[in-house]
Amino acid sequence: MIQQNPLKELAQAAHHWGSCDLDAAVVHDTRRAVLDWFAALLPGCAEGPAVILAPALASGRGTGEAVAYVDGGGGTARHAALLNGIASHTVEFDDIFRDGGYHPGSPTIAAALAVAQDQGASAESFHRAVIGGYEVGCRIAMALQPSHYRDWHITATVGTIGAAVSTAMLKGCTAEQIGHAIAIASSFAGGHQENLQGLGQTKPLHCGHAAEAGVLAGLAAAQGVTGSPDSLHAPHGYAAATSDSTGNWDAGLAGIGQWTPISRMTFKNHGCCGHIFPTLDGLRSVQAAQTFGPEDVAAIAIAGYGATVAICDRMQVETPRDARFSVQYCVAALMHMGGVRLAAFGPDALARADLRAFMPKVTVHEDQSITAAYPAKRQAGLTITLTSGDVITHFQPTRKGDPDDPLTDADLLEKYDELTAGVLTPTEAARLKHLIMQSDDLPGAVAFSAIARSGL
Repeated sequence: MIQQNPLKELAQAAHHWGSCDLDAAVVHDTRRAVLDWFAALLPGCAEGPAVILAPALASGRGTGEAVAYVDGGGGTARHAALLNGIASHTVEFDDIFRDGGYHPGSPTIAAALAVAQDQGASAESFHRAVIGGYEVGCRIAMALQPSHYRDWHITATVGTIGAAVSTAMLKGCTAEQIGHAIAIASSFAGGHQENLQGLGQTKPLHCGHAAEAGVLAGLAAAQGVTGSPDSLHAPHGYAAATSDSTGNWDAGLAGIGQWTPISRMTFKNHGCCGHIFPTLDGLRSVQAAQTFGPEDVAAIAIAGYGATVAICDRMQVETPRDARFSVQYCVAALMHMGGVRLAAFGPDALARADLRAFMPKVTVHEDQSITAAYPAKRQAGLTITLTSGDVITHFQPTRKGDPDDPLTDADLLEKYDELTAGVLTPTEAARLKHLIMQSDDLPGAVAFSAIARSGL
């Protein structure tokens, strides 16, 4: 059983990251996370809700050095965090902390970078704030899951707290003040499952709101505003209000000080909901062993965990967002296009009659043994019936990109190059890549063709 208030222990852990010796491997893991965030961000600066909202929010940009990448302009940290948080969650390529079912990068890095830019902070301070924000957010996610995810979008909720911690760290807060930032942020956290699973474009806004609200909480704590130190675990606290208990803090705090979540991240290898990944990886594995094409398939039956069925069993696909959450569409795209990246969700792909005709061949059901292993393991079982009458069965024990089957640096750089190709020139993309992965300078004004103009 835990011996200490979890909020205080998490705040102390974050504060420790502000000044401790940084292991080179942890710094490299942090740079990988930032590179992956930009890879997810930049396509969202060309399409989606951030593009729609930027003109409407222009009058509230304010004065500051934080960059909203959707238009490349400077402004306040809150303004930039909001738009960048939205953009970085738009094309569903942002990172995952598997054991918490949580995307920490979108809200946490959006907030940390905006505050760091506005303050003129060093790259090291920015990296430390990102590590601390991941530490707290990912551990709270573990303490709340799996029941929190039944009704709440955990990236929208816990992401607010991760963003608040990063902000407070960049403002030089004490451990006590970081604790207040956590407490304040827990009252700002929101975002329900209907706007994740249902129709509409709200889901990316969840992450933008989390980033902006987290910045507000961090700034408030830095100025002396306080919150309840029992906000996370009290009978009427955050965990009790959003899960089936006051929090599984033994799980959330396990190994604190021995390992840090930013070194256990999943980086997406497909541009869709992560609950679909085991199916796609399993299908690729089967195709590598036995050659067959879409015309050879009579049916594909997928056994998955609860969220695979609840969120991704989706035959009605009208928009790119629908397609990214449809296991039927994603399987059809993989079979016909060879991959599930940005091109799979473009207008030409969405209009393809052959993909639509293939979708009814794909069914999905819940397997209780696979559900029992979730969220620590993301698995799928496939039964593929060919038109010849042959039946192929395959069990996929993991998914590519998870810590036990990680993307290499080369894999991650290939993903970055692909996702930024429609937004940056090769020269610009290379300069940004160098800045993130090798330089001690903080990323600055980068949007469309802005790198060359900015002097970076």
